[in-house]
Amino acid sequence: MSGLKQILDRHYSDFDFRGRLLKDPIEFPHRYKDPADIEVSAFIAASLAYGRIDLFKPVIGKILSVMGTRPAGFLSDFAPKRHSGLFNGISYRFNRTEDIVGFLYLLHVVIRDHGSMKGLFMDHYSKEDRNIRNALTGMVGGLLAADMTMIYGSDIKPGGLLQLLPSPAGGSACKRQNLFLRWMVRDRDIDFGLWNEIPANKLVIPLDTHIMKISRCLGLTKRGSADWKTAEEITDSLKRFDPEDPLKYDFALCHHGISGLCRGEHYDASCAGCAFRGHDR
Repeated sequence: MSGLKQILDRHYSDFDFRGRLLKDPIEFPHRYKDPADIEVSAFIAASLAYGRIDLFKPVIGKILSVMGTRPAGFLSDFAPKRHSGLFNGISYRFNRTEDIVGFLYLLHVVIRDHGSMKGLFMDHYSKEDRNIRNALTGMVGGLLAADMTMIYGSDIKPGGLLQLLPSPAGGSACKRQNLFLRWMVRDRDIDFGLWNEIPANKLVIPLDTHIMKISRCLGLTKRGSADWKTAEEITDSLKRFDPEDPLKYDFALCHHGISGLCRGEHYDASCAGCAFRGHDR
């Protein structure tokens, strides 16, 4: 694996992180300076970052535009009866306008009861845990514990709301939550390092189709399901190359796929010019 480590390290060190910033949902929290605004805008952006980037970015932009220059303050004062109408017409795929309003209401409850997303997460975090799985499960459970009668007319959690908040407890890879956590925990490259109580080696890779394809090509996993176990296996493989910061490779690897340079196994035409061609598994 030493040859692959050299290739991965070179790809990481040569990667133009700032140049790819506008091609990634992390663009949105980079618009803010206050840590509270960075945190909530990051969670909103990460939670809606599924599908094509040219489709979800305008939706995220509209939501944050409605919330003004201080999204954390907006959420702190959020009142569904007063603010719901501001989001009329904003929806995205599985998420109706009502679900987006419900999602923002959940964030309001977290800020009211825990002070921040970090406060809720740290209530469930233990440094003795192997990784952030238990804390993430607790964070999602805490979010979904709120009474939603004010939004839906009864205390229900429709599919369009639940789709925004998957949990490791159900086996989901939780790509979007792990993306948010990478942004909050890592303190280098373009990540923010706001949650510095959590070591970077507790993170789990945000597993999407790009990471899945590249990881199978590189021999980081042989699993075929893009689930939580596969995300852990890929993360463990990357720990062999950097035990303290395995997710340093994530952004560069993911954008290798987003840019179209990797289409996965069995695409010989794209493999010919691949930066990872010829590595030893």
